[in-house]
Amino acid sequence: MSPPPAGLSRHPDFLRLWAAQAVSAVGSRISRTALPVIAIVGLGADASGVAVLSAVSTAPGVLVGLFAGGLVDRSRKRPLLVGADLVRAALILSVPIAAWTGTLTLLQLSVVAALVGMATSLFQIADNAYLPALVGQEHLVKANARLEGTEAAAEIAGPGAAGILIQALTAPVTMVVDALSYLVSAALLGRIRATEAPAVPAGGGGDGGASLVEDLRVGLRHGLGHPVVGATFLAMGVHALLLGGVFSALYMLYLLEHLRLDTTTVGLIISVGGIGALGGSFLAGWLGRRLGAGPAMILSLFMSQAGCALIPLAAQLGRLAVPALVVHQLVGDAFLMAFMIHAVSTRQSILPLHVLGRVDATLHVLTGALLPAGTLAAGWLAGRIGVEATVWAFVIAGFAAPLLLLRPAVWRLRAG
Repeated sequence: MSPPPAGLSRHPDFLRLWAAQAVSAVGSRISRTALPVIAIVGLGADASGVAVLSAVSTAPGVLVGLFAGGLVDRSRKRPLLVGADLVRAALILSVPIAAWTGTLTLLQLSVVAALVGMATSLFQIADNAYLPALVGQEHLVKANARLEGTEAAAEIAGPGAAGILIQALTAPVTMVVDALSYLVSAALLGRIRATEAPAVPAGGGGDGGASLVEDLRVGLRHGLGHPVVGATFLAMGVHALLLGGVFSALYMLYLLEHLRLDTTTVGLIISVGGIGALGGSFLAGWLGRRLGAGPAMILSLFMSQAGCALIPLAAQLGRLAVPALVVHQLVGDAFLMAFMIHAVSTRQSILPLHVLGRVDATLHVLTGALLPAGTLAAGWLAGRIGVEATVWAFVIAGFAAPLLLLRPAVWRLRAG
């Protein structure tokens, strides 16, 4: 690809990628809200049915990660992105069509959720591998900050927009809006003019053949085997296992039953996290310029973890419990977003382009496997020592994540 113009604001291809992501990000939040509404209101699903629907929307994505990395590295990225969008549009559109013809079932909803989740995983892996070649290494932090900031903004606006649309149009019609968002995204991606470099053929680049075992070996060697990238992998794995696990298993239970907060208050507290993440997309660049990428990652992950200590501490704060939880959402999510932006930008700038897909897929599988493991562990421990004690234990143990970054190679890293 040719080098981009000075500044991302004058980079038409990045602006098309950014716009495509913005449209589909809002649309995906709409369908994430509409799918369970259709299951509950339209199909009479009970709690177990909704839980299955939620699980199948994410679990198959981990399986895709096992196979997608090699496919991404050996293929041109933009056709994969466009194809994933078109597949998601067709799948989502099948839901309102079935609803209007009276043939919609919970099984179809589950299959659609699973296949959309798989296509989304492929899209994410290909997108991460595509961005460095599109914008150049010098623009990676700013580009990732804009993309992640858009995701955060969609997290703030998307659920609210979904509620309004469902109320005004019904949930099945709202799904049409999401399908259209993927079609618009595909059209924008199709208008990118930059010529993509030829993909590395199987066995090219000295990184093994096209087998699954070889792809995993390459992903592990370039990911976990790299002194900087490996440290971020381990830190993200610990974070997924401990903080991701305790949030998934106990956060809602802790707020609703242990702290006796009402659902409206809990919803507002959680929504603040999107504002914090949006702020983190701006914070990342400021920290990187002043500290360098390595120190910025270490500080960001430590501050995010420190903010998490406000969760169990809230039980001791009485009337200040809600403000403490709000501060956690603002501070914790802001610094976590800053860490993630520098971690992915560092990975994209350090590693060869022809292995990025396999490395990203390895991380996808690692965190995707550790999250449910942490969820099960948190639930098991809470049954033995109580919810509050378990939250304290997981939060304290979570400080291992920033400690894993305390390596000379990370500390010396000055450019992400």
